[in-house]
Amino acid sequence: MVKSTASETPVRVWALAWPIIVTNLSTPLLGAVDTAVMGHLPDAAYIGGVAVGAIIFGFLLWGFGFLRMGTTGFAAQAFGADDAIELRAALIRPLALGAGLGALLILLQAPIAALVFPLIDASQDVTAFAKTYYEIRIWSAPATLLQYGITGWLLGLQRPWAAMATQITVNLLNILLDLFFVLELGWGVEGVAVATLLAEIAGTLVGLAIVYRSLHSVGGTWNWPIVWRRDRLVALFRVNRDIFVRNLCLIMATSIFTAQSAAMSDTLLAANAILINLQQFLAHGLDGFAHAAEILGGGAVGARDRSAFRRIVLSATRLTIISTLLISVAYAVFGAQIIGLFTDIDAVIAAALIYLPWMIASPALSAPSFLLDGLFIGATRTAAMRNAMVASLLVFLAAGYLLIPAMGNHGLWLAFMIFMVARAVTLAVAYPALERSISAPGRNPVL
Repeated sequence: MVKSTASETPVRVWALAWPIIVTNLSTPLLGAVDTAVMGHLPDAAYIGGVAVGAIIFGFLLWGFGFLRMGTTGFAAQAFGADDAIELRAALIRPLALGAGLGALLILLQAPIAALVFPLIDASQDVTAFAKTYYEIRIWSAPATLLQYGITGWLLGLQRPWAAMATQITVNLLNILLDLFFVLELGWGVEGVAVATLLAEIAGTLVGLAIVYRSLHSVGGTWNWPIVWRRDRLVALFRVNRDIFVRNLCLIMATSIFTAQSAAMSDTLLAANAILINLQQFLAHGLDGFAHAAEILGGGAVGARDRSAFRRIVLSATRLTIISTLLISVAYAVFGAQIIGLFTDIDAVIAAALIYLPWMIASPALSAPSFLLDGLFIGATRTAAMRNAMVASLLVFLAAGYLLIPAMGNHGLWLAFMIFMVARAVTLAVAYPALERSISAPGRNPVL
């Protein structure tokens, strides 16, 4: 691991963060293009269908986001400890697991659909469009999960440029195919799903090529007994289990939000889908600093350097605060124009404008949880993350139960913001123990 002084730390955080921000923003940009393409078709049900389909894949795919998160933590700590053999092993394990899980999702696609779709109380048209989207996109599952492992490993090596190349390939190709299939060929929801399928496969091929080249500079050798060593596999299982539960709770909160929107009306579902896209831009943008803290923090944990860890936290916090203010101002000044890019349906625009103030407040309410997530993932202190998210989901459910009947969609948004604050508060309670453990004997979770 390259050592850094106090003056160098902010530069290193920014150097890692900005390509990750560019990479991350390409993901909600894809969702925004999906929504915008559907939003210029004549019925709000098109937007709702893609939104519901995307939520289902949030369950199916991002539920396995531990393949990215856990891999970054393990790879960053191996990198910080200068262990090339473990660094190679940290690549193979998630790739093997991702390929197997992706194949399993394809095999189980029919029972999954039978279980999931009845849980979403959407209109008949929205449900029909969502099923069409699902039946095509499910075939991208192995490619998507392989990408999670590839991206996590490259980030752990402090190579955000390489991760950026992979993700931007996926998202830009997806956007171009979206526009071609939907606007030129008139394929509708089918076009959005096929575009995603083809782009995910292409992105995986690009990522594997980058990994192959990166292995030459990593050094070390393939040590298969190390790859499959029992204690390493147990550590991988523990971290992945905790992150899976954490991700599942997060997806449940988002899914409940979408289901409540769908139960109100197609118009509110479409309006909330547009605003959730703005939340995704916010989350993915600020996650750049969280990922930088995750990568550098994981390296500091691997090197058992508590002072470096503290410098990383301080630098990432300052950059996050500045970015939070800029995003809030941008949403306040340009929010109406941004909404107009998503749809030309007057009723949807009017509804989205009513609830836009929640997006203006969201950066300050959401940012602390994003940054704390990155620190805990990098340190692979995933049990604390799991417990914090479970508690936050319970807070969200209680808030929704009390607020939605009384305040309608405003109550739904207030409950969601309470959820974001609860995530930060519960992680902040666990943070002092995380910091104390970094240089404590016997607390290195990987090596």
